Amino acid sequence: MHITLTELRYLVALDKERHFGRAAKRAFVSQPTLSVAVKKLEGELGVTVFERNRGEARVTPIGRRIIEQAYRVLGEVSTLESVAEQGRDELAGPLRLGVIYTVGPYLLPHLIPALREATPDMPLIIEENFTGTLTQQLRNNELDAVIVAMPYDVAGLSTWSLYDESFVVVMPQHHPWTARDTIDANDLADEDLLLLGPGHCFRDQVLALCEDCRDRERERQPQAGSSLETIRHMVASGLGVTVLPRSSIPGLSEESRLLETRPFAGESPTRRIAVAWRKSFPRPRAINSLRNAIMQCDPSGVTLLPDEKAANIDEEAFVEF
Repeated sequence: MHITLTELRYLVALDKERHFGRAAKRAFVSQPTLSVAVKKLEGELGVTVFERNRGEARVTPIGRRIIEQAYRVLGEVSTLESVAEQGRDELAGPLRLGVIYTVGPYLLPHLIPALREATPDMPLIIEENFTGTLTQQLRNNELDAVIVAMPYDVAGLSTWSLYDESFVVVMPQHHPWTARDTIDANDLADEDLLLLGPGHCFRDQVLALCEDCRDRERERQPQAGSSLETIRHMVASGLGVTVLPRSSIPGLSEESRLLETRPFAGESPTRRIAVAWRKSFPRPRAINSLRNAIMQCDPSGVTLLPDEKAANIDEEAFVEF
């Protein structure tokens, strides 16, 4: 049996696209080349990995196990290549960074210039997505590190806390709540609360703020936005109220005159943002430089955690540079 890395890469491309034409474009080869290679690989293995129907590809049960192993093999090869690069310079070469949707637009404009100045030979390849998707990409070695909200406890991954940020209530300019100094979280259930769609961890954090919010959500489907920016626009138009992380507030545009913000009564709800990476990732200085850049750029409206220790890592690999 002779299986090549190229064949495994074609297999992974087809798994991602589930279509031979699109997979060929992803792999930068012709469709016949990819089709022949996948067929040859199936012949070598003696099993059918993909069911075919007019160019579409559907993974078989045994094919799913084979593809998962292909991801692991390619991940180990990438690690081998990174180990070789590590001998030259850990801060040379791109860093593949994943960021959740509710952090990226507010952190990246500050992070990119800071990291560009500190590590000019380490550009970022950025992926914005849901936590679950980023986690899978990180475990499959498609990403090197991800910035997510805590708690985040995934086997084989290490985390390092970055900052805390509070939540604020955002309402239209003439909403009755503008007469208040603070907002009781339990009152959210009585309003038209605008939320992110399912899959966003920030949505779940907002629903957890009051006991009745989740029950009301089941009773009536609240208006949902695809991003915090979209929700903010809907609030400005007078559709309802929402809750936003503090880091998103300084970036309000001209429509900010149509909006008012208020803190929560009592202890303000917060979230903690952290960076996570595979324990086997061979470029600890890259992670250290990423975190240092975030500490230096000081995102608006957050409390940095410079004294937080990285969790589940080899501390000797993480010293100040």
